[in-house]
Amino acid sequence: MFFHDPWILILLPFTLIFILYADRRAKPSIRFPSGHLLTNLRHTLKVTLSKNIAILRLMAVSFMIFALSRPQSPIEESKIQTEGIDIVLAIDCSTSMLAEDFKMPGGRRNRLEVVKEVVRDFIKGRANDRIGIVAFAARAYTVCPLTLDYGWILHNLDRIKIGIIEDGTAIGSGIASSLNRLKDTKSKGKIIVLLTDGRNNAGNISPLTAAEAAKALGVKIYTIGVGTKGLAPYPMKDFFGNTVYRPIEIEIDEDTLMKIASKTEGVYFRATDAESLRGIYKQIDKLEKSPIEETEYLEYKELFPVFLIPGFILLFLEIILSNTILRNIP
Repeated sequence: MFFHDPWILILLPFTLIFILYADRRAKPSIRFPSGHLLTNLRHTLKVTLSKNIAILRLMAVSFMIFALSRPQSPIEESKIQTEGIDIVLAIDCSTSMLAEDFKMPGGRRNRLEVVKEVVRDFIKGRANDRIGIVAFAARAYTVCPLTLDYGWILHNLDRIKIGIIEDGTAIGSGIASSLNRLKDTKSKGKIIVLLTDGRNNAGNISPLTAAEAAKALGVKIYTIGVGTKGLAPYPMKDFFGNTVYRPIEIEIDEDTLMKIASKTEGVYFRATDAESLRGIYKQIDKLEKSPIEETEYLEYKELFPVFLIPGFILLFLEIILSNTILRNIP
């Protein structure tokens, strides 16, 4: 049994104290010059009940407060088989992700903006998977731990900005930080989706060493190299502070990304535009999933009548007795 509105039970002690206080003040009394004449008088049953009639009121109010808190009991339990995996999205947020080589409705967008938009759709398309986010540049940090709260994940995805970490591309650190989130989980399916547009040039962990660790932990890594091949328009400031675009070539270490995926039985993808990037995440969306058994209660029995009816009976009895045979006459 549990209570649907347990906060109502807070009223219980305050109500009881008020009833006892009111009852004590309301009792009539007769002044005698001395208590010597009353010492040998015996208390009859009627007198005892009359003095303690407030107990009925206390019990009645207690039952009613319990009824108002809506006690419930589950009457039907079901085991539901759902499928889910643990996924960490490792996203490169180095300054090279500022390159605006992706065409979107309304004009060009930089790589990180497009990646975040595609990843947002990917997250919304999942149902039973725990998802976490790791961002990396010269070092890696956890943006969001593994959770089923997709609203919280999306909120944290918006927090990823270029420049929040010192510049560089630490792919090995990104994998290692992702593994820290996955190593102790009990899910049979553990996935890292690593997205980068450069080559490893920072951090103390080799990408291939990190891939070996992922293999030992049974974690599959899907790697994505993002960016057009050749020159990409990169925003810069001229002498007058105006934004100008200059073509630069950003090299992607596809060979290392392929080896990382191969070592962990994953797949390497190359995304050269927004549509191909969406297609990649759709393919990853079709990964095998491990079953998770969840207990769900479908129906609940309302137990408030069990408390409400005795409460009314006791209240009715208290009113009848206090106004008839137990009535106090000053």
